[in-house]
Amino acid sequence: MTTGTEEPTLTVDELAARAGVTVRTVRFYSTKGLLPPPVIGPRRVGHYGQEHLSRLALIEELQHQGMTLAGIERYLQQLPEGLTTQDLAIHRAVVASWAPDSAEEASRVELERRAGRPLSEQDLARLVAMSVVREAAAPGTYRVDLGLLRLGVQLLDVPIAHETILAARTVLMEHTRAAAHELSLLFRDEVSEQESVAAVKDLSAHMQPLVVQALLTTFQRSLKEELREWLKESES
Repeated sequence: MTTGTEEPTLTVDELAARAGVTVRTVRFYSTKGLLPPPVIGPRRVGHYGQEHLSRLALIEELQHQGMTLAGIERYLQQLPEGLTTQDLAIHRAVVASWAPDSAEEASRVELERRAGRPLSEQDLARLVAMSVVREAAAPGTYRVDLGLLRLGVQLLDVPIAHETILAARTVLMEHTRAAAHELSLLFRDEVSEQESVAAVKDLSAHMQPLVVQALLTTFQRSLKEELREWLKESES
């Protein structure tokens, strides 16, 4: 487990299990410089933290998009230094936005492998409620939204009531749908009625990653401002 201050306390086996990859994969990425070195503790045991988990998630997402190892190295080298785990999560969300919606059927064992941890019945119920997974037609199998799975698993450990998480999801869905509608109206003005469907799709393909990054960045900054105001009110 990691501490509340995100100290690196995961062993390489625990890191691999949490990330849903093999120990061999972790060590391979480390030798390539894709992961920062672990903190060496007593008995020369390496310890890993949330930054390693976030970087692994980003690397796996880049691979899922079909990027080569060399391309991933170049992508990571271009990232600014000192990124937080939240910053890395935003980069991963932007990369994930390039892909079409994806869902796969998986057994309970495969679902837990992808989640990187065992899932209790309560965990499954929460993932179903968040629309991350749903039961498939075949007994013991699940329809998994791969784009939401890692986020859903992370939310399992957040000390917030399940009802609050679902309420927050509803708020985000309503506001992002409204923003998407308004933006689509703006983009429609840039495409004349005479242009082909292909031209519309081409514009969408170019704009979607940029719009998602803009939304994530502005939301992150707005949330920080809200938290600052909240803290000021609490201290006064």
